[in-house]
Amino acid sequence: MRGILITKDDSGQSAALTEIAESDLPEGDVTVRVECSTLNYKDALAITGKGPVVRRFPMVPGIDLAGVVESSGSAEFRPGDRVVLNGWGVGEGHWGGLAEKARLKAEWLIPLEPAFSAEQAMAIGTAGYTAMLCVLALERQGLRPEAGEVLVTGAAGGVGSVAVAVLAKLGYSVVALTGRAEEADYLTHLGAARILEREALSAPGKPLAREQWAGAVDVVGGQVLANVCAGMKYRGVVTACGLAGGMGFPATVAPFILRGVTLVGIDSVMAPKAERIAAWRRLAQDLDPGLLATMTRRITLEEAPQVAEDLIAGRVRGRVIVPVQG
Repeated sequence: MRGILITKDDSGQSAALTEIAESDLPEGDVTVRVECSTLNYKDALAITGKGPVVRRFPMVPGIDLAGVVESSGSAEFRPGDRVVLNGWGVGEGHWGGLAEKARLKAEWLIPLEPAFSAEQAMAIGTAGYTAMLCVLALERQGLRPEAGEVLVTGAAGGVGSVAVAVLAKLGYSVVALTGRAEEADYLTHLGAARILEREALSAPGKPLAREQWAGAVDVVGGQVLANVCAGMKYRGVVTACGLAGGMGFPATVAPFILRGVTLVGIDSVMAPKAERIAAWRRLAQDLDPGLLATMTRRITLEEAPQVAEDLIAGRVRGRVIVPVQG
């Protein structure tokens, strides 16, 4: 079978498309014929070696996959079942989706929603599933469209694109924060009511800023997240799910103790299966499938290493899918 294999020796780390023996697949009770995978930021870090993502070598990257069960030792799945996987350390400590087959633990898999093809599911991928986890968290905290604007940072990326589209369809007035002014038309097409340049929130600001947003989905972290919290309305809600702008959080407690702001952390990697199923069901209900083509780029396995470099450099809009079969 063909797949991207990351190896490491005394000269360093490298990644290339190669032939892999099926007998080399790691342990697992379900073997999946991968129909489609994706290229996420974490995959790009793994492939380029620009982040300490890979925990063992050799490694097949790909934190997402959708495909058909080929064989199963689990009562939960049978050959022919259509399944999807997001996270669980796959592509980091266990071989992932950027190969024609994957052997996995049944507990990591969920049924693929009938509304989606494998390619549509991967156009959503971990990014879209994470975005929906953020939306569900905002709803649990009581946020409603009438409360005011919702800010989405990193809006032209994978998580941001889906968050903008879903929130807009649900009736929220979405403010899209982006460092790429040329993506304004794209974000407006997804449903953003207005566009805000990233520089507006990139510099150190006051502990409390003018109240602007009722809710926020943040994928940037760092100074941007600190400024987002400072600019929330009374009892506003921020969901934090990324660190594109850094691991730091140079904030004060002022927004939390003076305005009652809630900061909710979102983890998509180890989220319980019930939450995953709920998120995918809501995606089938609340994401306009007609927008997926707009936010998706299709590449081959051969192109993955170069596109990984582009993704790290911030030159990729929306989602990147990698059809594996055929």
